[in-house]
Amino acid sequence: MSTGNEIERKNSEDPREVQIFSALLTPHRSLNRTGFLAVMLFLSVVSFATGLVFLMMGAWPVFGFFGLDVLVIWWAFKVNFRAARASEQIVITPSELRVRRVSHRGQVAEWTFNPLWVRLDLEVDEDFGIEHVYLISRGRRIQIAGFLGPEEKASFYNGLVEGLNAARRGPTYNPVT
Repeated sequence: MSTGNEIERKNSEDPREVQIFSALLTPHRSLNRTGFLAVMLFLSVVSFATGLVFLMMGAWPVFGFFGLDVLVIWWAFKVNFRAARASEQIVITPSELRVRRVSHRGQVAEWTFNPLWVRLDLEVDEDFGIEHVYLISRGRRIQIAGFLGPEEKASFYNGLVEGLNAARRGPTYNPVT
């Protein structure tokens, strides 16, 4: 009689479910929370000081517009940080290729493909490099790696090709481990 732990261990050792390739893609943001606070503090101090100068000259409405500018910049950064919550996960096992896309609003879309039938397609610009990477299978075409720049897309594409080729070779059995 097997226990639940033994069944779980057997499933985790199934060679059809071993991850050959896994990538979690997220939008790049060069400004972290500390940087955001520093930029906003600097903008607030400069706007307040400049606004005070205009207030002393008698142009009191300008003081309010400087505060409004800081508020609009703060809102733009918040929208940008919200957009950074999006992600895309691509996982290849010998039996399937899974794409899980999470939008910045938290909406999830998932696709599952057979790695034996998946083709990759690229749109390449002569000056810019790789613009789009597509997965194509059975009439479905989805764009992946949209967050990445051209050089990153080329590296990701090469890794994905290697992962698909490994999946097409099939699982290997190593009795030593």
